[in-house]
Amino acid sequence: MRSSSMDMTREPFSLNLIRFAFPLVLMSMLQILFMACDDMVILGLFVGSDALASVGATTYIVNLFINGFSGLSVGVNVVVAQSIGARQKENTEKAVHTAMASSLLLGIFLIGVGEVFGRTCLEALNTPLDIIDSSTLYLRIYFLSTPANLIFNFASAIMRAKGDSRHPFIYLTISGVLDIILCTAFVLLFDLGVGGVALGTLISQYVSAILSISALIRDRGDVHLDVRKLGIHGGVFKRILAIGIPTGLNNMAFSFSNMQIQSAINIFGSAAVAGCSVSTTMENFVYAATNSVMQACISFTGQNVGAGKIGNVPKIVHLCLLYSFIAGTVLGVFVYFIGYPLLPYFISLDSIPYAMSRNLVAMLPYGLCGIMEVYTGVQRGLGKGLAPTVITLLGVCLFRVIWVHTAFNAVMTIEMLFLSYPISWSFTTIAHYICYKKDLRDMRKRLVSA
Repeated sequence: MRSSSMDMTREPFSLNLIRFAFPLVLMSMLQILFMACDDMVILGLFVGSDALASVGATTYIVNLFINGFSGLSVGVNVVVAQSIGARQKENTEKAVHTAMASSLLLGIFLIGVGEVFGRTCLEALNTPLDIIDSSTLYLRIYFLSTPANLIFNFASAIMRAKGDSRHPFIYLTISGVLDIILCTAFVLLFDLGVGGVALGTLISQYVSAILSISALIRDRGDVHLDVRKLGIHGGVFKRILAIGIPTGLNNMAFSFSNMQIQSAINIFGSAAVAGCSVSTTMENFVYAATNSVMQACISFTGQNVGAGKIGNVPKIVHLCLLYSFIAGTVLGVFVYFIGYPLLPYFISLDSIPYAMSRNLVAMLPYGLCGIMEVYTGVQRGLGKGLAPTVITLLGVCLFRVIWVHTAFNAVMTIEMLFLSYPISWSFTTIAHYICYKKDLRDMRKRLVSA
């Protein structure tokens, strides 16, 4: 296979960013659409609200572990992108083989974590007793897919680093269609319920992992994968960890704070769990757009830093801020207004007020989240992993935990609970901006004095 790549150090950035980010947006939205079909359509329509709530109750636990370890893929993206920008072929090769070897080992480790601690985590979140058994079943099956999940994420990060966002989109589309077919068959034909949805997801994720590995093996450019060279190279692995661990901790802290939110939602009962679960799925479509712009910002910044073209970074950031804010605002408003016509098809009438209340408070100001994402991404593209993590830990995660135990305890409504979202986005964005300006100034000074 010929190497499919993009030179991210050349203008026009406005067009190249769109060309790069658009497949990422489609990929993320398709992924969410496939998950929504599994949950909202297959379970919501053909099994019932309790089955939907069972899967929804596991969301933050899955995010805590999977997204935490997937955060290491950001380190892979940055290291590979900077090596390609600096034309360091040997370092690029080492990063590719280190990334793929570590993704397999970490995935196997996560299987054990999920199997041992799955039900304990559900109990700690006050999961309603009428759904905890089915939630546990879903978790145990889902965690068997973690090696495939990490392999696909790491391989996609490698492809994005060289400017290829098209192939991950194609592979995800194939596995997503397969997922819907399998989940429908397992639920409707074999009456497996929640377990059938988890099993369909398991198989489809291994398909996407196989496709992504095959692409790297066939690649004849900078990111060619030779399975005989798989191994962990210490120096490169440390660079990946330096960026990836803070990012992973950042994701885990996000998920932990959201687990506190989930625990508060569980207080209101199964109807609230189902309503907020559907609202979260709707939010994911909006987040897909803003996060894709952030991923573009990381890759473009990484290649330009590697090439020593620091002057291009502010241009990239300004465009990403514009794109992300517009996407977050427009899609957030759209999600809110389609709520009432759409929700009755997937959840019971007593769950709809909870979904709409969450949409009102968290969706309408989503452009703020988009701005925060871009400032986080550019710092990671600059090679800074710790600072954006600390800022997010304090400004978002810790703030939300405190909010649950103070403001929400004083006024126990869904609206008060989710008001923590836009407030935390605003404060955290300001801190990220200050840190970004300092990092950019320091990097320019080092280049001048070099």
